[in-house]
Amino acid sequence: MTKEQLEVNIAALELLVNETADKSKDFTAQLEQAKKDLADVNKPVLTGSQLDNIYEAVEYAVGDFDFSDDSNYDKEFELDYDGRVQLSNFDFTNQQELVEMIVEKVHKLFVEAEELVTSSFGND
Repeated sequence: MTKEQLEVNIAALELLVNETADKSKDFTAQLEQAKKDLADVNKPVLTGSQLDNIYEAVEYAVGDFDFSDDSNYDKEFELDYDGRVQLSNFDFTNQQELVEMIVEKVHKLFVEAEELVTSSFGND
């Protein structure tokens, strides 16, 4: 092969590589969208207004929780080398109460549908 033929061949191969890369990116994007669609297939559909209502319900529940109540926390103190008392450990202990308040507020936004229970008895 001559130098010109090799240069043309290289240019053609580079063009094919670029086209294949573009197609690969397109297929990757389609694959990611298909995975997202599969994950979303059984999710209920909510409007923007409904999502705002959920956000507000969570916000109100968190706002109503008394974070200043000392009984919500486990505290451990220690004496340091200078004779000063310092807080060595501080844990939030009433997470479940906060979760229950949030769930209660969110549940008030919906009407619970009864689930259909299917039986496999007698289907031999």
